[in-house]
Amino acid sequence: MKPSFLQPAAVFVFALLAASAQAGDWPQWRGPFFNGSTDERGLPSKWSKTENIAWVADLPGPAASTPVVCGNRVFLSGVDATNNSLQVMCFDRASGKRMWSHDVAQGISRDHRSNYANASPVTDGTLVVFLFGNGDLVCFDLSGVRRWSRNIERDFGPFAFYWTFGGSPLLFDGRLYLQVLQRDVPVQGRGRSDRENESFLLALDPRTGKTLWRHVRPSQAVGESRESHTTPIPMVYKGQPQLVIAGGDALSGHDPATGKEIWRWGSWNPQRNRSWPLIASSVAADGVALVCVPKGQPVYAIRVDQTGTLDERGVAWNTHDARTVTSEVPTPAYYDGDFFVLSDSRKTLSRLDPHTGAVKWNIRTPGKAKYEASPLAADGKIYLINFDGQVAVIRAQDGQLINEIPMDEPADGGMVRSSIIASHGQLFIRTTRRLYCIGTNSTDATGLRGRNTK
Repeated sequence: MKPSFLQPAAVFVFALLAASAQAGDWPQWRGPFFNGSTDERGLPSKWSKTENIAWVADLPGPAASTPVVCGNRVFLSGVDATNNSLQVMCFDRASGKRMWSHDVAQGISRDHRSNYANASPVTDGTLVVFLFGNGDLVCFDLSGVRRWSRNIERDFGPFAFYWTFGGSPLLFDGRLYLQVLQRDVPVQGRGRSDRENESFLLALDPRTGKTLWRHVRPSQAVGESRESHTTPIPMVYKGQPQLVIAGGDALSGHDPATGKEIWRWGSWNPQRNRSWPLIASSVAADGVALVCVPKGQPVYAIRVDQTGTLDERGVAWNTHDARTVTSEVPTPAYYDGDFFVLSDSRKTLSRLDPHTGAVKWNIRTPGKAKYEASPLAADGKIYLINFDGQVAVIRAQDGQLINEIPMDEPADGGMVRSSIIASHGQLFIRTTRRLYCIGTNSTDATGLRGRNTK
């Protein structure tokens, strides 16, 4: 099943923009189409921790960041708990051998729920960029030579977030983007106290790290509802590229060349509830962009062919009448012409028509643990992983459960938060302790290539 995306012209545009990446790569957090899907075929549906494993590499600590793949390299950010450092890593895709790694900074966390390695890296086939929750932004070439680095907190002020900042960087059309949507006043000593903390979208030259422009994004939200842990998502509609930004009680579309706001909609929180931060990023397809309102509220589909501040006529549909269709943390996927919405709070997975929001099927997610990692959609299947490291393989056509596979043994309160990715016919799964490459004819894990390759 090949993922349809907006319209044929849009597929062509994205193909041109991704020309530097090889076929089969997974270069960004939500993959080659920016929507959690890939056109990979022949992906496995049966394996275990010892069967159908190409290799497994031990990791120095848990993290929520997802691996990305470029050619024969797998890039990953993480933490080394033994020396309290943030780390970037590169593995050989064929063997799992660690090709290079670097310590970036000391100090790995500031809250008990996560660490600074929340953001996934991004690569354009020449460079790879890593972002951490302490503001460190570091760029390497593919051989591991550092090209540039800067710290966003030092440049624009300390982040004003209650929890640790979690958005990933984006490479699109030759620019590097990241967003910081935060509180306007300090929270628990975090953020500026001498002036207002601005929320902004930032564009940089990926070759040098220099700022191209910085667009301040206003918000009417209050308290924690100003906070967003989302990632900018690009889309192309009728030949016009846009960046879709979710957070601060608003969904907005921006010109990638300037950051100028094209449209904005934000009517889901009229009472200005103070505790509705956004975690799930948007996903765009077929002329609409989704925003997942937290706290069990509906998913809204917003038309992207308008300009200015939109009223309710800008809403194509919402899931108000399907209370099981909601999401607080996982970002939906778009695949085979439909949206797939994973609900962490309702414990459901749903397939939705992008034109009407009609629910084609809805299932309960298996197991007892929570699912916060975003779904992967590929090869006729939906891949999920929960906090306990239990993988669920679900048939995209009808929601039938194909397989359940335990991949982790959580200890010391560790939770699996990293999404599964697919690249070059294989799956890559990050657990609390290891990175697995799934998909080989091997049936014996004895002497697995890449094991303990620190």
